[in-house]
Amino acid sequence: MRAPVQKKRPRRTGKQTALAGDPEQTPGMPGTPAAAPVGKGRPTRVRNRLIAAVAVVAAAVAGAGAPSVIAASGQLSDSQGLVTLAGQTQDALTLAHSLADERDEVTSYLAAGRPKNEAPSEQRSTRVDRQVDELRADPDTPARLREDLDGIAAVRRAALTGQSTALQAHQAYSTAITELHKLAEQLAERMPARAGSGAYALAELDTAVQQAAAARGLLLAALNVPYSTQTVINPVTGLPTQTATWSEADTKQRDALSAAAQQARLRSDAALAAFRDTAPQGAKASYDSTVTGPEVDTAEKYLASLTDQPTLSDSELFTGVKRADDALSARVDLMRGAESSLYDRRTKDLAKLRDDDVTSLEIRIALLGGLLLVTIGVATALARTLTRPLAVLRLGSARLAGAVDPAAEEPVKFTGRNDEFAQVVRSVNALHAQAAVLAERVATLEADRKHLVGQRQKMADAREELQAELKESTDRLEQLRAGIGGTFVNLALRTLGLVERQLTVIEGLEDSEQDPDRLSTLFKLDHFATVMRRHSENLLVLAGTEHVQHTAGPVPLVDVVRAAVSEIERYERVRIASLPPHAHVAGFAADDLSHLLAELLENATSFSPPDQPVEVSGWLLESGEVMLSVQDEGIGMPADRMTRLNTRFADFDPESSYDQEGEEGLGLGLYVVARLAHRHGVRVQLREQKQGGTAAVVVVPHSLLVP
Repeated sequence: MRAPVQKKRPRRTGKQTALAGDPEQTPGMPGTPAAAPVGKGRPTRVRNRLIAAVAVVAAAVAGAGAPSVIAASGQLSDSQGLVTLAGQTQDALTLAHSLADERDEVTSYLAAGRPKNEAPSEQRSTRVDRQVDELRADPDTPARLREDLDGIAAVRRAALTGQSTALQAHQAYSTAITELHKLAEQLAERMPARAGSGAYALAELDTAVQQAAAARGLLLAALNVPYSTQTVINPVTGLPTQTATWSEADTKQRDALSAAAQQARLRSDAALAAFRDTAPQGAKASYDSTVTGPEVDTAEKYLASLTDQPTLSDSELFTGVKRADDALSARVDLMRGAESSLYDRRTKDLAKLRDDDVTSLEIRIALLGGLLLVTIGVATALARTLTRPLAVLRLGSARLAGAVDPAAEEPVKFTGRNDEFAQVVRSVNALHAQAAVLAERVATLEADRKHLVGQRQKMADAREELQAELKESTDRLEQLRAGIGGTFVNLALRTLGLVERQLTVIEGLEDSEQDPDRLSTLFKLDHFATVMRRHSENLLVLAGTEHVQHTAGPVPLVDVVRAAVSEIERYERVRIASLPPHAHVAGFAADDLSHLLAELLENATSFSPPDQPVEVSGWLLESGEVMLSVQDEGIGMPADRMTRLNTRFADFDPESSYDQEGEEGLGLGLYVVARLAHRHGVRVQLREQKQGGTAAVVVVPHSLLVP
């Protein structure tokens, strides 16, 4: 039993905190308790905390503005990186154009059979090497690009001194050129939305220029494939004529070059169309105004006639190489000029974007610095409005607290604003005025306190007596309940014994009786005795005692169901539907399961029309358990009542006593069902049928089934 708890004032510690240096008690207040400890640790000043608060506010302002400054700094870093990348891209594209010209010259040289008088220009190779050295010397050049630049000399050497064909040399050069053009794609991917639209347009234009140059080189190489002449007699005129012939290898090489030229031309046209779809109107107008003129028209005609098929026709084989070279090169140069102009414009736009980011960063830093100064000034001024009245209040309250005679001291004088400090001063003065009155009331309150403590102790003693009586009554009630339970068990066992003897006598009479009418009467008596046996077993279930008469071996499920049907009054209304074949129930649970089903069948026949059958069916679940269903076509029950019953089935407490029929009770039959189901781990649930009536579902677990 818990001891009575008494609310008390804080204990006296035997010492008192001196506020003004004199630890004497107030006159007229004997036994005044020591003041409660105020504050922890060493003494500090409010001024220091206010200074710390000003510093925290300043740090908060700086922290609030820091993300903006950091974001502006990040934008500046990104824009500066874009400017650097744009410059590298222009240098790489210039090198790519020079390398493309060298590629086309080498491709034509190899296709023509490596003639000694038409060797590639060393001046062009020197220019390419110089541009490679300049780009490699740039410290911002990526390591991947440096590796590609180092491989250009090897590509040239393999093309001129190796055994590669013209198409193979063209492809080797194109691989190096493609790596240079990747900078344009990287620049397009890194372009922010604030830089304007058409970020990928220049990358598409760069692809178009690259493929246009490739188509030019491949066509010129195909036209430069050498041929031989021979004299033949014209069968019509009979005169000798000169005809051109190509070897099978030359023909195969020329067809491969012309097919590659056609593919390059298609890729160039597709990239140019993508450029027109994504580029701003100004960029498209700049390109159209640059790439125009009769030379461009002539080049378009050459491309249309020479790349309309994968191979060149007989008439196209003798196209003038010089004129085609001039027209196609003029078109490529104009496209490169338009591309260079657009990249110059983009570089200027990125430089302007970087300058704007610099200005934005400077403005944000200036605003943050000004705001920080204003914040510190305002916070310092506000702190001074707190420290001055606080000093007056501190000195005045210490004087009153340390006074020997509070009445002899003057109240605290305060001439500041009428704010919270003025309110505290008024409160201190009011406390000072009430100190004497409170001292007089202390003695009276102490006497009252002692009286209340005595009364509380009496009430605690009375409560202990009541608790002892309650425990005695509870023990007596438990003894009575145990006696009644024993009586129930004794009576039920006697009744069961008599019923069993009665059934034995009736069965003997049935065996020897030949008259059908008397035999029918004996069958009815047998059935009534069986029902009486089930009711007697209900008494054992109510008393919490198990009937220990078990079957020795496993029992077929159909026999369990039939036994349940035989134990109800209206057994003729029960119809057994399909049951799982070869299903057996363990002997120790067969009688209880039959009893459980009998109670459900009794309820189903009692609460359904007398002319409607009650159906019992069962099936084997995928989990290996057996589900039995008792279905009637009665009036059913309310949904809330069914929910409460299912909850009682699921959470049945075997220690709970039997409750009578009602809204919350289970009733005798369902109480017996709940006890038997809990005893063997059987799950029972009531369900509402769509066609009317109620279905009681019983799930028999693995532990009760015998394979």
